Amino acid sequence: MTTSTASPAARGRVRVEQGAKRVRVVFNGQVIADTTKPAYVWESPYYPTYYLPLADVRPEVLVPTDRTKHSPSRGDGQLYTVRVGDREAIDAALRHPDSPIEELRDLVRFDWDAMDEWLEEDEPVYVHVRSPYTRIDVLASSRHVRVEVDGVTVAESSRPHVLFETGLPPRYYLPMTDVRLDLLQPSATESHCPYKGKATYWSVRAGDTVRDDVVWTYRTPLPESQKVAGLLSFWTGKPGVTVYVDGEPVA
Repeated sequence: MTTSTASPAARGRVRVEQGAKRVRVVFNGQVIADTTKPAYVWESPYYPTYYLPLADVRPEVLVPTDRTKHSPSRGDGQLYTVRVGDREAIDAALRHPDSPIEELRDLVRFDWDAMDEWLEEDEPVYVHVRSPYTRIDVLASSRHVRVEVDGVTVAESSRPHVLFETGLPPRYYLPMTDVRLDLLQPSATESHCPYKGKATYWSVRAGDTVRDDVVWTYRTPLPESQKVAGLLSFWTGKPGVTVYVDGEPVA
């Protein structure tokens, strides 16, 4: 990956970098964009957005509208409806042809959630673009982990796996056999992570109190997080939940 050479002053608050993955966008059963020159654009501080070269987008799918969207750093953007066959996504594409950030002028941004599929090389990506600066490490540990929910010990283990994710606190994943499963109540809640996959949840009943969705697991995690498959983690910081590691409460 090559870092953009534009000066910080020219970019404003937005970082732009050239990516090297092949990226494809699918809408209504058709590939509407296919590029090996995606740009990473940090519109938020946590993960980038893909901007794709206009030359690698099927031109007939972009229907101009009379609407614009202003960004203090990127300038005025022209909104487009994405139309394929009998289906359309209103205002789902954006261009900044006169942006003060020169690298953006010939690029198109598609609304992530409005598209059906995003592929990096031949693998689907979910939720949002994976940051090239985010790393997942899952390490086996012998640290002693104890979890209290409203003063009741719900889990205790000396064989956790610790998941380290760039920019986030460590998460402690425990074997099911070290958790009081009789206190757990299945939840319909699900969440999705582009680095770990789909998580399912439990609530915990301790005494007369139920704490909703404070335990989760990745039953079939993505390859980089495979070592937490089937292990349980507790949401440190949720009301009533305290995780102790080697006798010290985790902040």
